Amino acid sequence: MKAILTVIGKDNVGIIAGVSSQLADLQINILDVTQTIMNGYFTMMMILDLSKAAENFGEIKKALADKGEALNVQIKIQREEIFTSMHSL
Repeated sequence: MKAILTVIGKDNVGIIAGVSSQLADLQINILDVTQTIMNGYFTMMMILDLSKAAENFGEIKKALADKGEALNVQIKIQREEIFTSMHSL
């Protein structure tokens, strides 16, 4: 299964490292990533492969939300099919 991850928050040191290490701990592969800083705010979007994930989707979502709190950013994850259907005409 693929998923879309978004990270948004005030820019600070360690966001990419923190998110990436959490994904590695969960056995989630990063397929694609884009990030930028807009007016002091960090934004990142990733496409992930969850096929070898160590946890179920609910546990992954909770672990990433907790990591976001620790990093002072908002981390959200959606299954790719839900994201696609929400953003198609």
